[in-house]
Amino acid sequence: METMKILFFGDITGRPGRSAVKSYLASLTERPDFVIANIENASHGFGLTKKNYEDLNSSGIDCFTSGNHIWDKKDIYDYIESAENLLRPINYPKGTHGRGSQIFEVRNHKIGVINALGRVFMPPIDSPWETVSSEIENLKSNGAESIFIDFHAEATAEKICFAKYLSAKYNTEGNALIKGFFGTHTHVQTADETIINGMAYITDAGFCGALNSVIGMEFSTSLKRLSTSLPERYEIAQDGDAQINGAEVLIDRTGAARITRINVKVSNNESEKEVNIDSGA
Repeated sequence: METMKILFFGDITGRPGRSAVKSYLASLTERPDFVIANIENASHGFGLTKKNYEDLNSSGIDCFTSGNHIWDKKDIYDYIESAENLLRPINYPKGTHGRGSQIFEVRNHKIGVINALGRVFMPPIDSPWETVSSEIENLKSNGAESIFIDFHAEATAEKICFAKYLSAKYNTEGNALIKGFFGTHTHVQTADETIINGMAYITDAGFCGALNSVIGMEFSTSLKRLSTSLPERYEIAQDGDAQINGAEVLIDRTGAARITRINVKVSNNESEKEVNIDSGA
């Protein structure tokens, strides 16, 4: 296998995030080999409608991961079983709708993707340690040659510890099965991208959405809720500029060769159909 380029996008949040990611992908002069995006916040910040799934599915994204908000739009139950590219966290109880992993064939190379939820400061869920380890063995037995994991979790320590545990257990020098581990959920990109024993790692990939916002939401509604502790409906910020957070990973058969953070600003002028992409948002 020659070098392959993998793109991972942090939580796509609302219409600004959807538009920005689609514009970004359309602007690339060279298409990546495989694109993963977390979309649990894609529909007005909470959940994913079938319409938005189908729209994003035609934009060049190959695999969709999610998190605890994937159930927020009730029509998810109507289509999640047939949405082949959509994953929900694997460590929900047995019998939960949808799937938590999938194998994709890319240039005669089998890529496995696993989506999991953390447990620290999160709703009760089955152990990711046991569930993910079991699923890695399952993917291996079904021919997966490279595995990527979206760990949707709150606590940085849990993400770091889990990543190091899996890397030590499944990767050896010159032979890394797990080639990428991406933390999601906090919407704040961390600056700790690194290679751990052949595995590309970042504690949180960040989010894709309105730049002038509070993790994608309007400042005014966030301020009311956080300063008064009273219930307040969050609203998606509609600022014209958006930020795109994620990571670009180069892999070969031996492991990840490089990980580079994606942190760009997208200005989308709908009236003129212009897309301007600047580095260093």
